[in-house]
Amino acid sequence: MKETKKYSPEELRYLSLLAKQFPTVQAAGTEIINLQAIMNLPKACEHFISDVHGEHEAFLHILNSCSGAVRERIDEMFGNTLSMEDRDQLATLIYYPKEKLKLILPTVKYRDEWYRITLHRLVELCRSVSSRHSRSNVRKSIPQDYAYIIDELLHTHNEEADKHDYFENIISTVIEIDQAGKLIEALATVIKRMSVDHLHLVGDIFDRGPRADIIMDALMNYHSVDVQWGNHDILWMGAASGSRTLVATVVSNSIHYNNLEVIETGYGISLRPLSVFANEVYKDCDVSCFKVKLTGDDKELYTEKDKLLSARMHKAITVILFKLEGQKILRHPEYGMEDRLLLDKIDYENKCITIDGVTWPLKDTDFPTVDPKDPYALTPEEDAVINQLTSAFMHSEKLQKHVRFLYSKGSIYKIYNGNLLFHGCIPLTPEGELLTFRLGGKERKGKEFFDYADQAARQAYYFKPESPEKQLGMDFLWFLWAGRNSPIFGKDRMTTFERRLIEDEAAWSEPKNAYYKLYQNKEVCEFLLKEFGLTDEHSLIINGHVPVKTKKGESPIKGGGKLIVIDGGFCKAYQPTSGIAGYTLISNSYYYRIVSHQPFAGREKAIRENIDIDSTPYIFDRADRRLRISDTDIGRDLKAQADDLKALLQAYHDGVVKEDHGKA
Repeated sequence: MKETKKYSPEELRYLSLLAKQFPTVQAAGTEIINLQAIMNLPKACEHFISDVHGEHEAFLHILNSCSGAVRERIDEMFGNTLSMEDRDQLATLIYYPKEKLKLILPTVKYRDEWYRITLHRLVELCRSVSSRHSRSNVRKSIPQDYAYIIDELLHTHNEEADKHDYFENIISTVIEIDQAGKLIEALATVIKRMSVDHLHLVGDIFDRGPRADIIMDALMNYHSVDVQWGNHDILWMGAASGSRTLVATVVSNSIHYNNLEVIETGYGISLRPLSVFANEVYKDCDVSCFKVKLTGDDKELYTEKDKLLSARMHKAITVILFKLEGQKILRHPEYGMEDRLLLDKIDYENKCITIDGVTWPLKDTDFPTVDPKDPYALTPEEDAVINQLTSAFMHSEKLQKHVRFLYSKGSIYKIYNGNLLFHGCIPLTPEGELLTFRLGGKERKGKEFFDYADQAARQAYYFKPESPEKQLGMDFLWFLWAGRNSPIFGKDRMTTFERRLIEDEAAWSEPKNAYYKLYQNKEVCEFLLKEFGLTDEHSLIINGHVPVKTKKGESPIKGGGKLIVIDGGFCKAYQPTSGIAGYTLISNSYYYRIVSHQPFAGREKAIRENIDIDSTPYIFDRADRRLRISDTDIGRDLKAQADDLKALLQAYHDGVVKEDHGKA
């Protein structure tokens, strides 16, 4: 007779709890079969995007087109039966169904026929993209109002004689009761949902582009996403947490790049306190160094009076920023940034400043609120202005909702399916060793420092207002934004002062961390992956932050294929540098490929003229075999669940846990 297994009290307690969910042998067995079936499905499709920088129209189009995957599938399925024009229209209909229907229907002579043909095509396309998913997963992705209809259409093949009439009757009835448009919208939703399983946003949602808040709304409604915080995300997270320094930085940057729409329209934050203060205090000052950057049509939209007010506001908030940054550096000598204390180095008599032993002439020394004897002290009026602005950021309901999402879905780094994702860099010495930081009373480097940084970033938002812990967290967020060799800034210094006030560009130098040279070396990349516990030969480092100069022949693939930089210049301001308008890295069950995108013509033109983003794919790594869900992180979790259920089955067979057919 087989000896019964010995069970520890902890095992019995756990198995008894599991038995409440699966109270019989049949229930546990059925779930094991289900889990095993899921693990044998193809690996889910992941998309990686970074540095979208507020370019909401281009980003939403990439999201709707699934980085070109939808159009690619249309061409595969209908390339021999539909003209290019018809395929263009079908793709646009899927991307923007509601808007495109309004344009198409008035031009259609035989509307019912058009509906019938279009629904057939969409069902066929939907069936194709959902084929690698479980039926349960597909059902969950279908809008509730059309769940039954779409499920029936997907799993009823009208080419079968006995099913043909049934299939066609569903389509006819939908058209007859005037629900065809809504069904088209629902099918388009499923096609897009089934084309991409998970999105990784590898940092920098905010700044430069017009409406980061619209991007955040889209991410919050996306079915599966994670975010690795970029330096510009940290900036807004700190402002929302109540950091006066980071509020000043957000406002200064937004004014400088004439990008106030996201602050005022997106988040409903008024800058009136600053404008009133600036017009009073700086009305007789030289503000020529603080002119706002205007491009294209913007130059014609603003009067000279508008430009003057903007320059005054820019100078006023920038001076406040310099003071607040100085206070942080003085408060934290462990940051090692004393050389960035510059207000006290100004020689007002000779209109110059000495930095690192080099004396530079200054274009402007007219700072009415700076006391040379105490240069980092705010005046009472400046204190009131920055307090009002900070309160507005903290009380913007929409901004707070977005930042809570960034904290819940985001992190400094993420390990996912054997890859290491982060925005900036892993700080290194020139010799290729991990750079050590002495912060929080302890020396930290590599993964330990990243874990500390993640915890400190959360401390800034979640600890009690006015508490020392919250203040330390907010100060650390500023360090992440601009600190020497910060892992998401990755430079020796941020030379905002020099760029505004010194003519000679030699003073603007911002040396990058050694990481950005050493990551060309495969052995260095493998060393960094190992630091984070990744030793598989297929593991990759994926980061953004520094635009790849594609037009100069630079490749996004570094370190012998071990590292991918996916900043391709989504933001229009960076496109002259990169030569393209963004990358998407795609990982599926067969390969990794990187897709480069050309500039987007605009949402309205895309809908009206069926203009897509021109995208060029490049496959750079093929799997030896088709990967299954069992090869992924989710698969490992499912296997653990299946193993637990097998242990429960054994416990049922051994009689140490009793079945409960009353709950079955």
